[in-house]
Amino acid sequence: MFKRTIVAATVLALTAGTAFASGCEVGAGKKIRPMQPSSLAEIFFHDITFRALEKLGYEVAQPEEAEYATIHIAVANGDVDFTASHWNVLHKPLYDEAGGAKKMTIVGRLISDAVQGYLVDKKSYDAGVKNLEEFKKPEVAAKFDSDGDGKADLAGCAPGWGCEKVIERHLDKLGLRDTVTHNQGAYDAMMADVIARYKSGHPIVFFTWTPYWVTGVLVPGKDVEWIAVPKIEGDEALYTDFEGKNLGFGIDYASFLVNNEFLKANPAVKTLFENVSINVNDVSAEASRQQQGESKIDQIKQHADEWIAQHQSAFDGWVDKACAAK
Repeated sequence: MFKRTIVAATVLALTAGTAFASGCEVGAGKKIRPMQPSSLAEIFFHDITFRALEKLGYEVAQPEEAEYATIHIAVANGDVDFTASHWNVLHKPLYDEAGGAKKMTIVGRLISDAVQGYLVDKKSYDAGVKNLEEFKKPEVAAKFDSDGDGKADLAGCAPGWGCEKVIERHLDKLGLRDTVTHNQGAYDAMMADVIARYKSGHPIVFFTWTPYWVTGVLVPGKDVEWIAVPKIEGDEALYTDFEGKNLGFGIDYASFLVNNEFLKANPAVKTLFENVSINVNDVSAEASRQQQGESKIDQIKQHADEWIAQHQSAFDGWVDKACAAK
């Protein structure tokens, strides 16, 4: 009888472990409401997260889309439950303005070691344009003029993005308003123009970040170079030591941003988000596939499924830890 009890307990333990690896029902009967940016670039890692939440038994609602400032306000107000698109350095002002820790919790490190900043074509860099302050010189700015007004055309950020505020601050604090135009709009469309200009042999200056497809097309060290930004009083949190340069944007990492009330009621979600981690290079590689034509929603979802299959052990580990948290 004693032996039978031990055997039964062992089988039960093994069965429970197997059940965990395939998910659990901690979220059964609950719907979770995500929000994500309209940019296709961030669908990939949201979808990977959705698969994990479904393994916990949650019904994942069709994600709403908005710009970053609106996303932060929506999470704070409980209009949605979470986003996977909180960049801790870049979005700190948006987080603070939306209510901060009183309303939201920043959870985990979904993507680490993201770099962002300004780049110029390598020919211009080698000729001496190695610092953003160089654009104060009218003769330098004129070389990057694409519309005939004599000012450098900087391909920057879409309105409402966190990088918009940093760029605007740089232009003000460094006295660049008279020589630089911050072009804003649909980012991918702007970058298509930048790439076309580069291929035509013209100087270019633009803002970008990693992970993203742009640095796979205009390759730093080969086609373009990161330029330095003078240090500005009050911007110490944005200082970067990247290849001996301050890029003017802190090395960033993405976290989950979750409504406090939802998180309190769903501890398994908190544990899941604490463990989800995707390599920045994997995100860039997927973005490159989009740029090469695999940009339909169904294709991006397929990319997410392929990533999970390639990292099944890690994915199952996230789910198991979250199941145990119940």
